[in-house]
Amino acid sequence: MGVAGCGKSSLGQALAQALGRPYIEGDAYHSPDSIAKMRAGIALTDADRAGWLDQLGGLLAAAPGGAVLACSALKRDYRERLRRPVPGLRFVFLDISRELALQRVAARAAQHLFPASLVDSQFAALESPVGEPGVLRVAAELAPDQQLSQARAWLEGEGA
Repeated sequence: MGVAGCGKSSLGQALAQALGRPYIEGDAYHSPDSIAKMRAGIALTDADRAGWLDQLGGLLAAAPGGAVLACSALKRDYRERLRRPVPGLRFVFLDISRELALQRVAARAAQHLFPASLVDSQFAALESPVGEPGVLRVAAELAPDQQLSQARAWLEGEGA
């Protein structure tokens, strides 16, 4: 979890493969209206995200052996909404600076639905999960193999 550009999809895919779990790309489940808003540079509201979060929680609950989900989950309420159908759900928070997030999102602009103009809205919405139970903070600037190593060790140590 984390803001746009932090590396959720890359780490999520690597972690799912390493753990032998299904991977769920949260962006693939946004409604057409939400995708249109983001492409137009309009930040999503809590109401826009509600059904999306419920759908993602349902997908997680439907994976009896567990799954890896890449999802922004910016606010505590969003994380709680995901935890309701999946008690004990854990989050790897990819912590990134605004500057690096802007750089990464701008670099992938041609291939991604999320424009750099929305990065600030993500930081404005972010309620840091640091200190919440079941959360690991990983620095987004670390090499992907270091991120994977930290996340995997934490999850496997917790009985993933």
